[in-house]
Amino acid sequence: MRLDDITIVLVRPSEPGNAGAVCRAMKNMGLRWLRTAASELNLAGPDLEKLLARAVHAADIWEGAEHVDTLETALADCALSAGTTRRRGRHRKSNTLSPRELAEFLKIRPGKAAIVFGNERTGLNGGELELCNMASHIPVSPEFPSVNLSHAVQIYAYELYQALAENGGDAAADGGPAAGGGPGGVSGRWVPMVRDEIDAQVKTISDSLEALGFYKHPGKEEQERFLRDLIARAGLGLREGRYLGNIIVKAGRLGLLSGRSFAAVPANPD
Repeated sequence: MRLDDITIVLVRPSEPGNAGAVCRAMKNMGLRWLRTAASELNLAGPDLEKLLARAVHAADIWEGAEHVDTLETALADCALSAGTTRRRGRHRKSNTLSPRELAEFLKIRPGKAAIVFGNERTGLNGGELELCNMASHIPVSPEFPSVNLSHAVQIYAYELYQALAENGGDAAADGGPAAGGGPGGVSGRWVPMVRDEIDAQVKTISDSLEALGFYKHPGKEEQERFLRDLIARAGLGLREGRYLGNIIVKAGRLGLLSGRSFAAVPANPD
């Protein structure tokens, strides 16, 4: 993965000064792609002036940013997403990586990745974190664990630069962040499935299992999230993902023809 494969996503940002400082932190470390999801910013008049003043010479990052209505849309073309959070728990992805560990993990992967940051006051909520494939946290003093948004982005940007700059950071020839990824990648190159493709294959698998009576108790949605995150972290290519889906579909058809069904399996392996 290269620096140009990384997109910083701000969910529900509300402070224009912080957004401007995020742009500066990104440009300091060679990151160029910014998206906002469900933005609460009022980007007119004094607020926009404040944002651009804090961005200093990184106004181009904001000018090139994409603004979408939902986090799902922001992640649709990414092969992997990491949500930043200091909270733990079963419904908040109990296993997390530090910024340095995350950067090293991304270093050996192709495709596009998103680093997702929540609102300045509340961070990512449980539903937003569930949309990410993995979690990451900044190790801090328990006496004061809350980190300013732009400071958090700066920490991740620094670690990403240290790990990925040697892989090359120049943008695609067409100016877009998708060089080397997606259907247009170099023939024969390992290109992981993006979010939309993963969702489609997970639905194929879960629908086939449901037809066999696999879901006798509530848990289909949780198992779909498990499969989605597993496939994303494994970095399956589109052909591999479709092959896996076809195996399950064929097994389902054979099971229906023979009149067999699966025994119920608990949604949570723990």
